[in-house]
Amino acid sequence: MTELADNTPVLVGVAAVQEKQDDYRAAREPVALMEQALRDAASDAGCDELLEGAQEIMVPASLWGYSDPARLLAEAVGASVARTLFAEIGVSQQHVLDLACQRIVQGDAEIVLVAGGEARYRAQCAKRVGEEAAETQQPDTEPDVRLRPEAELWSEVESAAGLGMPVGYYAIMDSALRRQLGQDLDEHRSEMAATYARFSEIAAGNPDAWSDSAVAAEHIRGASEDNRMLAFPYTKLHNSQWNVNQAAGLVFCSAGKARELGIDSSKWVYPCASAEANFMSVVASRKDLGSCTGFRIAGRRVMDMAGIDFSDVTLRELYSCFPYAVRVQMAEFGLRGGGDLSVTGGMTFGGGPLNNFVFQATVKMAQLLRLQPEELGLVTTVSGMVTKQACALWSCTVPAAGWQFADVSEEVRASTDLCELVADYQGVGSVAGYTVLWQGSAPWRAIAVFDLPEDRRTVAFSENSTIMQDMMHRECGGLEYRLTDGQFYAL
Repeated sequence: MTELADNTPVLVGVAAVQEKQDDYRAAREPVALMEQALRDAASDAGCDELLEGAQEIMVPASLWGYSDPARLLAEAVGASVARTLFAEIGVSQQHVLDLACQRIVQGDAEIVLVAGGEARYRAQCAKRVGEEAAETQQPDTEPDVRLRPEAELWSEVESAAGLGMPVGYYAIMDSALRRQLGQDLDEHRSEMAATYARFSEIAAGNPDAWSDSAVAAEHIRGASEDNRMLAFPYTKLHNSQWNVNQAAGLVFCSAGKARELGIDSSKWVYPCASAEANFMSVVASRKDLGSCTGFRIAGRRVMDMAGIDFSDVTLRELYSCFPYAVRVQMAEFGLRGGGDLSVTGGMTFGGGPLNNFVFQATVKMAQLLRLQPEELGLVTTVSGMVTKQACALWSCTVPAAGWQFADVSEEVRASTDLCELVADYQGVGSVAGYTVLWQGSAPWRAIAVFDLPEDRRTVAFSENSTIMQDMMHRECGGLEYRLTDGQFYAL
């Protein structure tokens, strides 16, 4: 290990924490789960000194209300001099991990702690009995560093048509990809069901997964009382499960510091190559609605840097908030052959704590790589509505070129064709992508993105039952409808 530069970033400690506690009073709040994850990660490294010695603690935002959660963690673990970083929603989770590595490479820190977590299940249990789960309050506390996204995740044109929750956006993009791939509705639904059934099997074998039972593809595919349709063709079991009590802790340090502290080199996991695409565009404006330029460019850059093909990587965790995210990555990476797409069980079955799943996945990947040190591990990231993309390779073998990083945002910006979005278009439009949103057990509203003359776009809705049924029983991509006052009608 002596030939390794002192400022080489290494991941030396990892831990995932999960708490299935129905009594919300006995369950821990999110920051307490994060604290436990960091303590367990330091124990995993065999060096509790890592906590007090941390120079920086990084935490991404979630649905809790802490204004500077890293400060609470610093106080809890005794890291009195640690600088705190808070990444708002819309900042890529992989960006936080890359930033931790950059701090070490640049000599700004020798020990960086990264944590994230949620306790939505705790909050849900409290709500069931008409109460509220309390959280530690932080009045007037600001982090030392606050990261913000550069733009909004959605537009007023999309919101006006009824798009709000991510599931509708993803279903629309997936309909465009389905048409691109030449699939019919049945082929599309069967493929998604098979993929997610396999995820459920993987989760059943993962002790850190929220779900411990495999689910049949037929059950995932079709709507039922306990698997509601959310946005056709997506059922609840295609949807990320964020009502979990889960947290992850990761301890990064320099190779020099790891040697100084005597951390067993068999624990060291190396970040090998990472690429981020942080260019932001709203869904309906993307001219190629079914594709993802960011994943194509970021994936190719990482493969080039590492001199490998993702198809040859056996340990993979493709971000799986919804089926479109998985399917578009497979298409853009050119994945061929078999092999699993997840090591955790994915975000439906492994658990998808908001804005933290990539940390959970990286923990599991590090654990597996220690058992299979000859392998590479791929972990990918999505932020927003596939708004930002990232790919990262990890290994327990020292990377010959050291850690390689690329920000491909400007290349993605230059390669992305966007359409002007207009509101309340009057005339005829052609469907670029669509879904039917459900409320309870019944379809509520069809929403479609429409191609218009002069490379413009709009988004409109219909609550006509005939149109909604038609859209769920045949491919309606490419069909023309009459648009007026934000709604669409049959010609």
